[in-house]
Amino acid sequence: MAVRQAFWHVSDHGRTEVVDADLSDYFSSIPHGPLMCRVSRRVADGTLLSVIKRWLTAPVIEHDKGTTRCTTEAKDRHRGTPQGSPISPLLANLYFRRFLLAWERFDHRKRLDAYVVNYADDLVICCRPGNGLEALATMRHLMMRLGLTVNEAKTRLARLPEENFDFLGYSIGRFYGKDGVPYTGTRPSRKAVRRLLQRIHDATTPHKHAESPELRVAAINRLLRGWAEYFNQGPVLPTYKLVQWYVQRRLQRWLVRRSGQAGTGYRQYPDEYLYETLGLYALPTRRTDRPSAKA
Repeated sequence: MAVRQAFWHVSDHGRTEVVDADLSDYFSSIPHGPLMCRVSRRVADGTLLSVIKRWLTAPVIEHDKGTTRCTTEAKDRHRGTPQGSPISPLLANLYFRRFLLAWERFDHRKRLDAYVVNYADDLVICCRPGNGLEALATMRHLMMRLGLTVNEAKTRLARLPEENFDFLGYSIGRFYGKDGVPYTGTRPSRKAVRRLLQRIHDATTPHKHAESPELRVAAINRLLRGWAEYFNQGPVLPTYKLVQWYVQRRLQRWLVRRSGQAGTGYRQYPDEYLYETLGLYALPTRRTDRPSAKA
């Protein structure tokens, strides 16, 4: 991970300070004018530029509890990129590049020995111990110049190794090896694990009884494979075991309710039935079986 490389650049005997920043309504705050200037520097096709501009100002239709609402907020305010499309994070990263260029151009990286790592509106700044507060203040000033707002409630200065911080689904901080030796590493954050378990729960509710068990398991397999391929850094095997146990129990309960027969799911649909008959994906339980790491 890029954040790990930035951490080692500024680490002082395992100690560093990290500005864990969050932007308020970033996707809704991006100004169309400066954004289109950035796009036009890379795209010369006038037709494509016109399509992107129309897409930015297109009305948004929302369906909620039987009611339909149409909003033109982006067009009226000349701000915001509609979410839900692959182009949204692309444009978000393109506009955020203005912050990265300013950070380099005004020599903040060298002056503070502070490295910025971001994806869209998720960013951290890894600093030498003692430089975190100044890096935080500088970041606030630059964001204000760009027309963006820092979410103060979710922005903090984390001091490693005493504290951990979450970034892109990972929890980064101090962990301990088999012999109790401390090290700085990563693991899936609690929020990321809870979000996965909630998705498994939603995929095994009575609303899905109309589907065959094979189709349900295939959908869950896609979810598990994608999650395991992303979360394959650090001590993940205990998390894999927890997720696997939860998937088994939810599926067994779902199968019992779907059949309408009284009884215990473990006896009617044992683990062997889930894996051998339905083809449930088995998360790795040994280090040698883990999905390949992708830096």
